[in-house]
Amino acid sequence: MSTPPPGNKPAPSLRQLSTPRAAALAGVVFAVLLGTTLILIRIDMPDDIQDSSYWLQNKQTAIITATVLMPFAGISFLWFIGVVRDGFGRYEDRFFLSVFLGSGLLFVAMMFLATAVAAGLVASNSGVTDPAARVEVINFGKMVVVSASQTYALRMAAVFMISLATIWVKTRLMPRWLAVLSYLLAFALLIASETSRWLTLAFPAWVLVVSGLLLARSVLIDHGRDQRD
Repeated sequence: MSTPPPGNKPAPSLRQLSTPRAAALAGVVFAVLLGTTLILIRIDMPDDIQDSSYWLQNKQTAIITATVLMPFAGISFLWFIGVVRDGFGRYEDRFFLSVFLGSGLLFVAMMFLATAVAAGLVASNSGVTDPAARVEVINFGKMVVVSASQTYALRMAAVFMISLATIWVKTRLMPRWLAVLSYLLAFALLIASETSRWLTLAFPAWVLVVSGLLLARSVLIDHGRDQRD
């Protein structure tokens, strides 16, 4: 048997990367942060133009808090996507995976846009001296926030849920009742996302349920490994 030349160290062995169980908590963190962000910005937002200036003046702290929380919510959502995709394993399908990833990334982008505009409204609130121009700027920014967060982001969230539910139905990786619930909530968001502000909280609540199931499954898997060992 040949021996390695003196002075040469053996090459380090490579290790397979694995998703840590704690990563499943990312969905819980996302659900809490996004729900808080939506409540701080969207739930109390008035529909009348006359109340927009009052809303921006008196809710500055809440809006600033939401704009600080949203980047961390987006990061947590990306971790959540990674955890869910890791669960696909060898059952991964390129078509549904592309829709799944694309809709998830677009959702995050739309939410970032909405909170960025809200932050811009707060920053420019004292810079516009003309009262009439100030009202128009606030109303324009408010409509952008509503359109980005409710019209576009939630519909991308619905596509995200539909693609994921379809993968679950085909692979049976998750319970059928969760897939059915995902379809129902997704179609509700597609059709009626603009009818109720509280409906915007359906998506973070759904992510919370999925994350709870993923955490429970990881605990059961680890418990089974401990018993075998």
